[in-house]
Amino acid sequence: MRPKTIDQRPKTLWSAGLLSVGLWSLVYGLWSSGCGYTTRPGLVSYLRTVYVKPFTNSVDFTALESDSQRFPLYRHGMEADVTNAVINRFQFTGLMRPAGPSGADSRLEGELVEFRRDALRYNDSQQVEEWRLNIVVNLRFYDLHTNALLWQEERFTGDTTYFVLGPNAESESGALARATEDLAKRVVERTVESW
Repeated sequence: MRPKTIDQRPKTLWSAGLLSVGLWSLVYGLWSSGCGYTTRPGLVSYLRTVYVKPFTNSVDFTALESDSQRFPLYRHGMEADVTNAVINRFQFTGLMRPAGPSGADSRLEGELVEFRRDALRYNDSQQVEEWRLNIVVNLRFYDLHTNALLWQEERFTGDTTYFVLGPNAESESGALARATEDLAKRVVERTVESW
């Protein structure tokens, strides 16, 4: 007859479970205490909504240089595209809710001052292979509770690059949409992070 042994597994499982519960309690305690983290970095707590005033177009079209490319430098309605992209970005991040002019805590104003396309790379035939697009705006951000200008930025830029030749070629319209999204992302980041 074999001697009886006491199975130690339940005690080991119990102590492992207790350790696991203890670790989770510690993690939850640190997380719930905040540790200085906020989902609204740099925002004053009462600024929860933003009115994005429609951007104006102040591009000096008389100063635009003509080139031999088939797409003109001016794009009709770019200021509306920029306005919509900024509003959509605020909605996407959820850090500030877009609102109308009478119900907002803050106001973002902007003007489109430049749309530029610069050649970056040429092929052996001296044709442009790659372009850089820049959308440049001036920005002002107001606290509507105090009617104070909180910040302003001149020549704030969103950009992208695109190829017109080769296997990665794309249209300027697609690249312009990316540059507009880049600008909107930067505008929202500037608004909520660095006062």
